Amino acid sequence: MKDDSSPVAADDPSSHNETVSPVTDANQKQDATKAHAEEGALSLKDATTAKDSDTQGNRPNELSLVITQLQQSQSTEKKGVPTTHDAQDAEQLRSPTEYHSERLSKSLAAAKDLRDEAELKQFKNDAHRPAAIDTSVEEPSSIHDISQPSTPVPTARDIDLPADKNAADYVTPPTPGAAPTSEFADELENGSGDEKSPAEAWTDVNTAESSNANQLVAKQPNDGVIHANNLGPREQERNDEAMREGVYALFNNNFTEAREIFDSKAKADPLYALGLGAMASIEALTTSDPEKVAKTIDMLTETYQFANGQISAAYAYKPLKDKMSDYITNLMGTNTTGLPNKTSAISPEKLKTQPDFIPNGALRAHVIKSECCLLMAMVYLKQETVVGYLKCGLNLRRAYNSYSYVWQEYKKMGQEFNRYMDRDTISAVQFGIGSVHLLLSSLPAKILKVVSAFGWKADKHLGFALLKLCMEGERIRSPLASMMLLTYYVTLMTYCPLILTNDLIQSAIEILLGAQKTFPNSALFLYYAGRISRLSRNTPLSSQSFMYTYEVSRGEWAEGAIGHMASYEMAFNCAIGLDWASAALRMVELQGKYGSPAFNKYFYGACMEMLGNRSEAILSFAQVTKLVAPSKRKPQLDQFLLHRIEFYERSGYQDMDFSLPAYEILYLWNLFANMNSNTLERCLEQIDETLNVIYRREKREYEVRMFQLVPDLPPPDYYDQRATLLLFKSAIYNSLGRSKDAIVHLNWIIDNKNRIPHSKWVVPYAYWESGTVSWFQGDIQRARNLWDVGLSHSGYDFEYRLAIQLNLAIARAAELGAVAPDQKAPKGVSNHGRKRLPLTKTNGVNGVETASATVTTSS
Repeated sequence: MKDDSSPVAADDPSSHNETVSPVTDANQKQDATKAHAEEGALSLKDATTAKDSDTQGNRPNELSLVITQLQQSQSTEKKGVPTTHDAQDAEQLRSPTEYHSERLSKSLAAAKDLRDEAELKQFKNDAHRPAAIDTSVEEPSSIHDISQPSTPVPTARDIDLPADKNAADYVTPPTPGAAPTSEFADELENGSGDEKSPAEAWTDVNTAESSNANQLVAKQPNDGVIHANNLGPREQERNDEAMREGVYALFNNNFTEAREIFDSKAKADPLYALGLGAMASIEALTTSDPEKVAKTIDMLTETYQFANGQISAAYAYKPLKDKMSDYITNLMGTNTTGLPNKTSAISPEKLKTQPDFIPNGALRAHVIKSECCLLMAMVYLKQETVVGYLKCGLNLRRAYNSYSYVWQEYKKMGQEFNRYMDRDTISAVQFGIGSVHLLLSSLPAKILKVVSAFGWKADKHLGFALLKLCMEGERIRSPLASMMLLTYYVTLMTYCPLILTNDLIQSAIEILLGAQKTFPNSALFLYYAGRISRLSRNTPLSSQSFMYTYEVSRGEWAEGAIGHMASYEMAFNCAIGLDWASAALRMVELQGKYGSPAFNKYFYGACMEMLGNRSEAILSFAQVTKLVAPSKRKPQLDQFLLHRIEFYERSGYQDMDFSLPAYEILYLWNLFANMNSNTLERCLEQIDETLNVIYRREKREYEVRMFQLVPDLPPPDYYDQRATLLLFKSAIYNSLGRSKDAIVHLNWIIDNKNRIPHSKWVVPYAYWESGTVSWFQGDIQRARNLWDVGLSHSGYDFEYRLAIQLNLAIARAAELGAVAPDQKAPKGVSNHGRKRLPLTKTNGVNGVETASATVTTSS
């Protein structure tokens, strides 16, 4: 049976229920564009829909088609020739459309049906409560220090590792060592809460078979007793061939087959249980559903205990002398780099005798346990809460401890490693250590201080090298390594599209090219192709990729995760094309199925406001606060939504004419940088119109003060609204390549920063845009200085999100030679009894010497 939430072409009204409602006058205000999401899919839609989604072998190579068009688009843009999709977008902007009235009517009717259904079922917010967390973890009071980039200036751009040699002879990852002293140490110790004893773990698992075929359930051992794994390397590889087939089935969209393979041995082998946990993790990371997140953590915890039980049965723990050596080395500071300096390969003579290596089965269990912790860390990191960061750090440290232990055993084996370790375990270590380094290298010091997991700085080049080695090995973790690298590239380009896209997009396309040879129609890689196409400003191709993603996911386990995620991204593509009616309709379809219910409702209300339907927008905004789960530790997104609703309610929604809430979403999600120039010009026109509305209101209110003495009307105060609009305008100018035009607006925001109390996020984001202006003007040092000033701000919405964004840009500037500004005041200067002493200090923003008078007290 076809799902109601299937993507709908903008020009195919028959795809929805034919619900008719009166068209309001507000529709006439919308000079909208045809949806790129639908138009872009038309060119190859027939080839996609003509084939049944279950017969994968007969489908065209959709990923290859998308990559080919993406490469053509990139090569055309490099030559400076206007691309086809730009011409299509320009034509769509010039052509009036006739279908928006009907689309808007359906959006309103669908929203009304949704409200009626909620009232009928007495819908409560409990269904969307966040995952249970350890309440013993207290929210730290101060975490807002000025941070420096976590990735130092590299000594080498790339690290090449031979595939047929022992990688430990060429690179030495840092050892975990002792956890650094931190004000969050107590929170880290008390905040675990996830690890159970093996007996408790297996007792708590619900082993009842679910009636839902798409349900993922953790498994107990067959007899309730965990046995040691005594298989040798080659025998283990033959035994794991089915696991490899399951992973490849997962990435080839045969989700049911993959789940059956994992389920067949999940009670006997923790690696197969990890396969089920990985599927659950993909679902948790893509949907952010609190119930699925909690279930995923439980499944991974059970698998962790399963693997830990195998280690216990084999008595294969890290020797005490190695633990003490690492601890003392880090405690005494004799090894400042954190690199292991005691482990070396065993001599060839000694290898001829029977060496005393840890059994392969125990090493395999160590990496499975580590991978469980790595996946849990990623799930916690996605929550964007302080407690989530604390638990992320705890699990990363657990993971790296075991990874480092296996790596040192791997290094001892020298070039005879294949005799003692199976290739999948070696690949798993490469994947794990590479992922940890890549993940930590992208986090700013603000988050790393909370995570507080390591005492060394991550090396992203080491992460690249190990993941590339894992990817080229074509073992069980190879597709996961490809997905990890794509996630890294796409995340960085999404955070800093104007700074990093040109440098990274070609590398991302190359990974897609490699993936499509093995997984030509993979829903996961098609999704990334859609994200990369959007970042290249090819919105029609992006929507085409997302349409393919949904088509190959229908009717499977992935429909609720990957399919709905593709529909969600298509809603953003509609917003990029200023097709607010289509975006609103998709948000209605996804309500309660995917994403944050509060954000979906807010997005829908913002679209209604852009369409001129103020009453529907207010009704939607009023429901947002009810959909936000009551919690002291709210995610950043929920905090932002509540603050915006509170701001609108201050005036009783009477000042909505001065705000563009949908543009706030476009800005904070960095979507202006994905628009074509014609659409950006239309955005500028609407912003200017809104600024004129503010000006006329201020003029009227000042005229009252010219004729009335002490009027009851307070003086006009629209600094928040004007600052927000000017910030959007500056971002658009940067996206258009007209950075100089943004200077006057950014200066106004910074000059009036003390008059913007209700939109505190505007000022630090203004410093971000100011740094971008300097970047495009070629002054990289000044850009870094301005970004550092932005990092010094705290206590605003999306603080950690902007911190990541700033950190990535600062790291790139550091690679190009920009140095950190000197922020320390001079010390130790005596005034010799005088009251004032002129001191020379460096201005951190301008980088010039300025004189200031400092009052000091003689000692």
